[in-house]
Amino acid sequence: MKDPKIKRAANDFPVVCVGGSAGGLDAYIRLLQNLPKDMDVAIVIVNHVRTLTTMLHEILPRYTDMPVKLITEKLDIKPNHVFIIPEQRDLHVLNDEFRLKPISKPRGWPDVITVFLRSMAQNWDGKIIAVIVSGYDGDGAEALCEIKKVGGITIAQKPLTATQPDMPESAIASGCIDYILSPEDIAQRIIKIAHSDKAEN
Repeated sequence: MKDPKIKRAANDFPVVCVGGSAGGLDAYIRLLQNLPKDMDVAIVIVNHVRTLTTMLHEILPRYTDMPVKLITEKLDIKPNHVFIIPEQRDLHVLNDEFRLKPISKPRGWPDVITVFLRSMAQNWDGKIIAVIVSGYDGDGAEALCEIKKVGGITIAQKPLTATQPDMPESAIASGCIDYILSPEDIAQRIIKIAHSDKAEN
């Protein structure tokens, strides 16, 4: 049986979790349009939508040269890919793979972003970048301090640039946000972090 730590040594790259909801599509597009395809970072889009079938894996390939994949059970996390959470599922990570579970909060506002960020904080040994963009409610905010505790970086979309500022404002109110930026500037910050990681390695 393989030691997961050995696998980790070969796959030590940052994972960017982008959490959003209403107005999130605009932010995802503006972010991806400004990210290169070869910066050795995995992008995971966790869309806070409970019942609607996601179409992001069909829409977003128009705006990025990175492969865009709808997440399936035990799919490997790879750099230079964009991964999309399916509807009606909670997303976790274990041994460098995605794990899907039935949504734990089937009524009311979902907390899929919070669930995924907490799983990342507990199970991902590499760098984590948590990004909260446009959306209703405050999904994700409760997990941001946990991301910070494990050395991760946290970013909120500047509320004035968001279609729905509730989610970024809740993230900022957590007191655990490192940067407050427009989607275009979030992309530039991710590029800087990726370059810094490469220089360290």
